[in-house]
Amino acid sequence: EAGLDRRRRAWVATMFVSFFCGWAGSAAADSTSTYRVLHVMSYHESWEWNQDQFKGFKDALTGLDVDYRVEAMDTKNNPDEAWKKAKGQSIRVLIDEWQPDLVYTNDDDAQNYVARHYVGSAIPFVFSGVNAAPATYGFTGSPNITGVLEQEHSLQTIRLLQQIVPDVRRIAVIVDQGPTWPGVIERLQQALAADHEVEIVAVDTIKTFAEYQRKILDYQGKVDALGILGVFGFKDEAGNNVPYQNVLQWTAENSTLPDFSFWGDRPELGTLCAMRVSGLAQGNGAGKMARAILLGEQQASDFPMEPTLKGEPVISLARARKLGIQVPTSLLLNARVVTSFRWDL
Repeated sequence: EAGLDRRRRAWVATMFVSFFCGWAGSAAADSTSTYRVLHVMSYHESWEWNQDQFKGFKDALTGLDVDYRVEAMDTKNNPDEAWKKAKGQSIRVLIDEWQPDLVYTNDDDAQNYVARHYVGSAIPFVFSGVNAAPATYGFTGSPNITGVLEQEHSLQTIRLLQQIVPDVRRIAVIVDQGPTWPGVIERLQQALAADHEVEIVAVDTIKTFAEYQRKILDYQGKVDALGILGVFGFKDEAGNNVPYQNVLQWTAENSTLPDFSFWGDRPELGTLCAMRVSGLAQGNGAGKMARAILLGEQQASDFPMEPTLKGEPVISLARARKLGIQVPTSLLLNARVVTSFRWDL
């Protein structure tokens, strides 16, 4: 019996060692696996907003062996529906052929023309920079899609504007026909619903650059400030897209009204102020989700789809000087300050 006990103990020890070694080997294999991640940008790779999101995303995946592939839809420069559909189709073909371990999509066009076609599929998707409600793309309750919403710091931006220009009461808002803007406008209106100091007196959805120019000039002296939000889809007389940089430069050179937006590159292009959404925070939040999904620690459905909360004030001192506005030093000390227009550099 003693010999039998020894043999039993030896067998148990052998099985334990075998199991442990097998588990350790499997864990080691998981931690050293190469993950294929496809990043689908709605816009162009050189845009700072895209670069910040992707940097934040990659920072969250530090230490993992990731094979990244990037596809840029370039819809800011090519806003036509035919272009968007064609780009979306080509990217969906790539996904089906390459079979990435995860797809990271940012901003709304990538959701509309790519991600929504994979609701309920085996491939996990993580997004950032999305303005529309998740239900718009069928994401609500999806087992394989989650991400970070981009909700503008609307009220904080208006408060920043009021600190710079205390007499602001009547605001007109201008957007193009892009899919992002209805949600942005709705959130801005909700933020100001209980505000009795500031009123949105008009929201203009504009198609052409000529119409935009007429509107801007017509508003001079009729409102106190302009919300210059959607400026990417304006057409010239030949039907070509007018670069948004040109739109904003024209505005700074021809409007005497203080203006605001919600994105950090706008003050460099002449907009007076913005409480910008952090692209780094957006991408990093999405990257943390992606890391947990790739490592098998959590599923996409475990993560709520919520916005980031951190904003950063940005003030164009160059535009303030042009408008004859004296910005309080206390504001400048706590903001990112732009001292010149981009076209003057």
